[in-house]
Amino acid sequence: MNNSEIDQDIIDRIKKLEAKYEAMGQDMSSYLDGLLHADFLKYWDYINLDSLLGLQQPKTDFPDEMIFIIYHQSTELYFKLALWELKQLHEHAHPDIKFFTARVKRLNNYFEHLCHSFSIMTDGMEREQFLQFRMSLLPSSGFQSGQYRMIEIGSTSLFNLVNRDKRNEINVDSSLEELYEAIYWKTGATELKSGKKTLTLEHFEEKYSKEFMRLAEDVESTNLYALYLKHYANAEGNEDLKEELRKFDLLANVDWPLAHYRSAVRYLHKDPVDIAATGGTNWQKYLPPRFQGVIFFPELWSEEEKRDWGKHWVIKQLGGKH
Repeated sequence: MNNSEIDQDIIDRIKKLEAKYEAMGQDMSSYLDGLLHADFLKYWDYINLDSLLGLQQPKTDFPDEMIFIIYHQSTELYFKLALWELKQLHEHAHPDIKFFTARVKRLNNYFEHLCHSFSIMTDGMEREQFLQFRMSLLPSSGFQSGQYRMIEIGSTSLFNLVNRDKRNEINVDSSLEELYEAIYWKTGATELKSGKKTLTLEHFEEKYSKEFMRLAEDVESTNLYALYLKHYANAEGNEDLKEELRKFDLLANVDWPLAHYRSAVRYLHKDPVDIAATGGTNWQKYLPPRFQGVIFFPELWSEEEKRDWGKHWVIKQLGGKH
């Protein structure tokens, strides 16, 4: 068979491969020999299925603990996807508005799935089993999801993550260290009676605080809110982006915590002093959005919407499209 009998597209690709390996000082023929001897890729090897299915290690004999573990592991994988999208936006610094909007839409897809799937936690376990196996998990808590905190830091300024009760005591020009000390989620893991940090929070800060601060420094000028204000707030044709950012705000800061709140109400007693959440988190004050008032993109909301953040009518502002 001569060259004229070979598909021209194949010839063109071979030439591109030759150029690629020549630029690296490599011999293309050696790599082709490697392909001849290599085995075909299998699905289970590509996704490391055996390793993945071996990551579930319950601490008790209650069957529903398996549901609890798998759901949280799946959630962390979606968080990894969200961070992957944020990383692309941070590194572009000034991405095209279509690219920016497309990535925010991806974030919304991930969070919509997470919010809808939380029924697995809310309705998918026997309450009696959960209340027993959860005691073997102390002081660990879903509160300790470092990836979720990274999503928050990558989405807005640290000032917007300051506890609502402390915002009058601090300003946007405060140091990152001061802002981080006043971040809202720290009050969610304090002892109700003494006001001291729980072991859950101490472990969490020891593990992640330095990493959180490095990230906050890295994205201070490239978090989603900073990019929006600098490049897109007054850009022509930004309505789609604004709608997607508002949607993300509601999904991450209203729907997601309310999904957790509904689950906590179902499984835990009403009085948080009698039975606190796993890890001792103050869930009745920490989870409802109206108490924290965390808003990633405050410029996109009216003063009335911000004041009543988390109320049902705010969610309806998007016409039920989220």
